[in-house]
Amino acid sequence: MSERDDLQDIVETAADLLRAPATLEDRDFHLVAYAAHGPTIDPVRTQSILHRRSTEEVRSRFERHGIARATGPVRIPADPAAGLLARLCLPVRWNGVTYGYLWLLDHDQHISATLAAQAVPLTERAGLLMARQSRDRDDLGWKLADLLTTRPDVRAQATSELAEILTPPFSVAVLRGDDLGPLNPWLLPRRVLTTVWEGDHILVTPPDNAVHIVERARQLLIERRPSPTYAGLYGPCDGLAELREGWLRARVAARTAADGETRTWSSLGALRLLRCADDASLAEAALPAGLAPLLDHPDLTRTARVFLDHAGAVQETARELSIHRQTLYHRLRRIEELTGLTLSKGQDRLTLHLALTLHPHLNN
Repeated sequence: MSERDDLQDIVETAADLLRAPATLEDRDFHLVAYAAHGPTIDPVRTQSILHRRSTEEVRSRFERHGIARATGPVRIPADPAAGLLARLCLPVRWNGVTYGYLWLLDHDQHISATLAAQAVPLTERAGLLMARQSRDRDDLGWKLADLLTTRPDVRAQATSELAEILTPPFSVAVLRGDDLGPLNPWLLPRRVLTTVWEGDHILVTPPDNAVHIVERARQLLIERRPSPTYAGLYGPCDGLAELREGWLRARVAARTAADGETRTWSSLGALRLLRCADDASLAEAALPAGLAPLLDHPDLTRTARVFLDHAGAVQETARELSIHRQTLYHRLRRIEELTGLTLSKGQDRLTLHLALTLHPHLNN
């Protein structure tokens, strides 16, 4: 049984013991688990269950009652004007730290102090599990950050520690913005690892639903602090050794994205080179994969340069190369085969032209 199953079991046990609908939220008011006990419900409970979190207004309302510092049950009075029922809050704590809140709807105040005391072992167990989850998430976040450093020894140690946890293939996503708040990883799938590095929110996700996970993370950030958010995605990576390179490429993709947009590395075309031109190692990685095979054929490489310098004009290209037009057409087909680019497409022509222009300077 997983810790999440244990927390669900704790909430169901508390609902039965205290004979009241129960909801467990973390300290940021994100839903962890809930259990029904009869038809009683109010708008706050509905919001928490349907949207997996309570609003900032609700959070402010309840925190005014001192629940964040409380060590024992706190009664929240009803607010008939807002349609809110009275409820009992049992802080979920471990080693003096509040990790969440167990809420019980108690509109008729039938939960006595004696009955509430019987639930203390349940809240302590929940506190231990939530503290363990928080620590595990933090540890994984730090190890993930270690994979992004420039120090080979640190990356090697992190690779060893994460080898059994983070299994390829995976994709790397970057979320950027000038005023992004914290990202709560508990609201993302368990297989997603997150960290913050050099101002980027970085997610390592399964490749099959990476775009969906990026959008979920974006919404979580916007809910906490609305601001422009730019996302980039690279993948799949076939091993942990590729993670740093994947982060750098996802970061380039994020820099090209519009607010609310997710750009993938593979969709950038010539923008890869334009964004990476000031970083020789990254620019070299941004070169189209088909450039190397083309460079193995000097005659075809020169043909491509001349053709692109003449903006695709066949007659001028053939004249400068002193070849027949049919020979030129044959060479152009071979260039397309080697590079995987289509020379009739302006974006592909721009990509190849930039690659051929920048390549001689990357190793100088």
